[in-house]
Amino acid sequence: MSDTTDSPRPEPAQVEAEVFARWEEAGVFRAREDVEGAESFSVAIPPPNVTGALHMGHALNGSIQDALVRLNRMRGKNVRWTVGTDHAGIATQTKVEQALVAEGTSREELGREAFVARTQEWRQQYGGTIIGQFRRLGCSADYEHERFTMDEGYAQAVLKVFVDLYEQGLIYRDTYLVNWDPGSRSAISDLEVEDREETDTLFQIAYPLKDADASADGVTELVVATVRPETMLGDVAVAVHPEDERFKHLIGRTVLLPFVGRELPVIGDDYVKTDFGTGCLKITPAHDPNDFEIGHRHGLEQLNVIGEDGRITGGYAPQFEGMTTAEAREAIVAALREQGALRAEEPYTHTVPFSQRSGQRIEPLISLQWFMRMDELAQPAIDAVKDGRVRIHPESQQRRYIAWLEEIRPWVLSRQLWWGHQIPVWYRGDETYCGVEPPEGEGWERDPDVLDTWFSSGLWPFATLGWPEGTPELRAFYPTSVLSTARDILFLWVARMVMLGLRFADDVPFRDVYCHSVIQAPDGRRMSKSLGTGIDPLALMDGGPRPAVFAKKKGADAGEFPAYGADAVRFGLLAMSSTQDVRFSEEKIAQGKQLVTKLGNAVRFAAGRLGDADQAVAAAGVSGADLPTRLEDRWIVSRTERIARETAARIDEYDFAKAALGLYDFVYGELCDWYLELVKGREAATDADLSRTLAWALRRTLQIAHPVIPFATEEAWASIPGTSGLLAASLLPAPDDGLLDPEAEERLARVIDAITTVRSWRNGANVPPGPILPARLEADGYDDEATTLIARLARLQPTDEAGDAVPVAIPGGQVAILAGEHVDPAAERARVEKRRAEVEGQIASTEKRLGNEQFVSRAPAEVVAAERAKVEALREELRTL
Repeated sequence: MSDTTDSPRPEPAQVEAEVFARWEEAGVFRAREDVEGAESFSVAIPPPNVTGALHMGHALNGSIQDALVRLNRMRGKNVRWTVGTDHAGIATQTKVEQALVAEGTSREELGREAFVARTQEWRQQYGGTIIGQFRRLGCSADYEHERFTMDEGYAQAVLKVFVDLYEQGLIYRDTYLVNWDPGSRSAISDLEVEDREETDTLFQIAYPLKDADASADGVTELVVATVRPETMLGDVAVAVHPEDERFKHLIGRTVLLPFVGRELPVIGDDYVKTDFGTGCLKITPAHDPNDFEIGHRHGLEQLNVIGEDGRITGGYAPQFEGMTTAEAREAIVAALREQGALRAEEPYTHTVPFSQRSGQRIEPLISLQWFMRMDELAQPAIDAVKDGRVRIHPESQQRRYIAWLEEIRPWVLSRQLWWGHQIPVWYRGDETYCGVEPPEGEGWERDPDVLDTWFSSGLWPFATLGWPEGTPELRAFYPTSVLSTARDILFLWVARMVMLGLRFADDVPFRDVYCHSVIQAPDGRRMSKSLGTGIDPLALMDGGPRPAVFAKKKGADAGEFPAYGADAVRFGLLAMSSTQDVRFSEEKIAQGKQLVTKLGNAVRFAAGRLGDADQAVAAAGVSGADLPTRLEDRWIVSRTERIARETAARIDEYDFAKAALGLYDFVYGELCDWYLELVKGREAATDADLSRTLAWALRRTLQIAHPVIPFATEEAWASIPGTSGLLAASLLPAPDDGLLDPEAEERLARVIDAITTVRSWRNGANVPPGPILPARLEADGYDDEATTLIARLARLQPTDEAGDAVPVAIPGGQVAILAGEHVDPAAERARVEKRRAEVEGQIASTEKRLGNEQFVSRAPAEVVAAERAKVEALREELRTL
């Protein structure tokens, strides 16, 4: 198709805002009120933090969900896409506390009630940012029913679940070792901890034997190895392996703790590794999870020597009291060195737990917290996946889900925050009361802690639909149809929703879980603003600065993204998506922009031609019972119907990359570059078959492309005869097998192959594209209609004339192009022979490389794949030669 139809277009942001407003005004995104009885399709968006802004993961997941939602809405289903935000306890409280510090005050000065009110104000002012950005992306969610995890109704659901689980004995309060985050001053769950590789110093410290003078074996000390000398103040024992010949005779003896003088028993425990460090392990039950278990087995005391503020406490060694752990480590090591108690120091690389919330190093602390017993809830959640009621894609994530649930531990529910769902428990003396409503009487004090954010968000699929009330929405849209999410919250959120949905809503919360890929920076690193690798989706849509990772040289200006528009970003992200992590590709975004431009040009070109046609004929379109007669018309009808089915099936199967790229190939290649070229010269005003076929093919193409690029397709929809209303609200036609024509597809595929081959030959032989060359068609399988198409598009004049000619191989035979002004058979034969020798040499060289086992096993997979593709391309070229 010619590009002469190009014309200046408004900026994407302007067009897309106008289109989105039309959708909203028409109420396209609202689920129908007569919810019962209709086939439904429902999705609950993973609620982003109320503090959040759109990042690449949000944009990918929003594009995935919207493709599913729009496709099923066009199938006539009653669609509910629930949108909303999570109150994000730690993140939100931190934001507000930072603002208070800037004002010269604090939450403690405000008091709890005033602080919560201030946080609500902050949420109302700043908390809607990401929802607006989802709209900019084109997400067709039900914004009129936006939810928030601290809405009044939602909060009541949270309290009811807590109280019910408490009464069922699954929620309890206990003193236990927890992951303490000094940054947020709160306990956090195991799943909010990330391990990082750190290099610390492994210190060997001598603990003197109490009765060394009376010892017959001459042993005067035990040397322990530790990377955390600051915790030694809380040591209550030294452990050795009971079968270790070096130390087993010392079990039952006593050593003295430096600085403190505490007597520590020497105990035997199988946990101790004889080949690590010195073989002697200091036991600090209050500050190490493994020591906690050893202490529990041996009935040892638990001594807290690090406070909730991350500073030394307890009064056991006043000279270190009040120091941070880092300061205490330095001071204790210096004191040990001065006393001559350090025996060795060496670098030691190991994994260290850090808080995902604050980024600070975790301090294991003994703390009084609320816990939830998970074993009784886990088995039904495992069974739901094993029996197929919940399907997790890809299957590898299903295996991870089951393995984690089989080893699940109690969940620490309480958080030492003020912003969140306050635990519904009150205390009065020795009395404890748990209830949705406060207890009657005087003197009751409510537990100050709030619930882990993941507890409340675990209710999202059913609490957003009105549970515990039996609302029509709950009956119609629960279970939801599909959940799309990142794999990193498979345990934090997905598994917990399954457990709580089965327990309280009497069914699984969703039928399918799709774990999408993580988009990495172009260089393979994680996306991060601080690293200069984070890419703002809004900068891609509206134009904006490229991050530093795009700079050609370190410190150079990386330039700016052009305004690609939302459609291009959606297409690009879907085209990048995979079940594996993938690197960001601006080329894929640009490809989306090319698709939008190409399709827009095609619609304007065709609409101009259809303007002179009989509108009634064009609107009538095509059906299996009334097909056009010409080969190219039957071909595009069949190909359009087939790609419509393939695109829908790929979206249904969560194969979004193939859906997007297959759509691109069809629009760019078959519809525009071939069909619109094949019908040139035909006039829609006098050719009824062309009028109805072209209009039908464009309408159908816009419908199948709409879930991927909704703005451009909606804008083009009204210009095609036969359309009415909004594309987003249109219904997809039922599949019509009569439209499929394998024979026409096969015949025209041969025509296209022949035309492509001749054009390629002309290019290689330096024959200008314009002149019409006399040629003999010496091939089987081409009727007069096919021959006419080949001749017109390959610029050939069919002839029976004999004479010297250049043979060009096509399917079924060859085209013999006669000698003439532009064709010298002798020179062409020499060129072909030379090129044939070159190609054969390249094939041999590449095959030899691929036959080398060392190369195949050691080279990156993409390099090997590229070499194999190169061989195939060379063989195809050799065939044409």
